[in-house]
Amino acid sequence: MPIQQQHTPPTATAKATARRQVTWAAILQLIQGLLMEGLPFLALPVLMMLQVDSQLLARGFSFIVPFFDDNLYLMMAMSGLFAMLRIIGAVGLLKNRMWGYALSFINCVVTLVLMLFMLPAGIADGLLSGTALILLLLARYGKEPLLH
Repeated sequence: MPIQQQHTPPTATAKATARRQVTWAAILQLIQGLLMEGLPFLALPVLMMLQVDSQLLARGFSFIVPFFDDNLYLMMAMSGLFAMLRIIGAVGLLKNRMWGYALSFINCVVTLVLMLFMLPAGIADGLLSGTALILLLLARYGKEPLLH
């Protein structure tokens, strides 16, 4: 018969450390959502009102996948959706809500998968999301052993 270990509650120090990790993960997600995804979305109506050709933008800012360059305005519109989801997840983290953790976790994983197609801008996305993901995992699991 296997011996079951008792789960010990986290100490005050461990809780404070986890809280800091979650806060920093939320800050990284807010930076990414507001600056990297929110600003392009906010620039979209201005660029469309000024009738700036998206091909002109694509020459100054390009992606590794030509389809993205050809549909830059659609990419900017989708950026708004990702910004909204990322900001909502970060707010949930700051309010200590599990749904914020889950949404932020999903955002980070999806970003890490998609960053490959978004090069060169995806490098910054990967750094922010990758760091936030590690902080989220450390905050949730800390020093808990894999096998009990």
